[in-house]
Amino acid sequence: MNIPAELKYTKDHEWVKIEGDTATVGITDFAQKELGDIVYVEVETLDQTLDKDEVFGTVEAVKTVSDLFLPLSGEIIEFNEELESAPENVNSDPYGEGWMVKVKISNPAEVEELLNSEQYKELIGA
Repeated sequence: MNIPAELKYTKDHEWVKIEGDTATVGITDFAQKELGDIVYVEVETLDQTLDKDEVFGTVEAVKTVSDLFLPLSGEIIEFNEELESAPENVNSDPYGEGWMVKVKISNPAEVEELLNSEQYKELIGA
């Protein structure tokens, strides 16, 4: 199971990479394995400001559709448009080419509420 130490995580199985006041968000290796083959990623919240834990999109796998929850309050400033034609990148490279959105963080204090890699490993029993 790939759980990079430099990232932050949520109980909803999203990963967060913090760079200044911007957070890159995707789903974890654990999440993509649980979902199976991903066939579609939908994000209709580009340029919207959302609160932490609000739904920012959905990910559709062969057998299920799951909501994507924003791990930090802020404005969705970028969507990984590559996922429109290659949603399988979420399966093959969840922490790289499979990133989903970039968020301009509006409440930096929320970063402290995210899980570190050790806490996330405990959550999933890894």
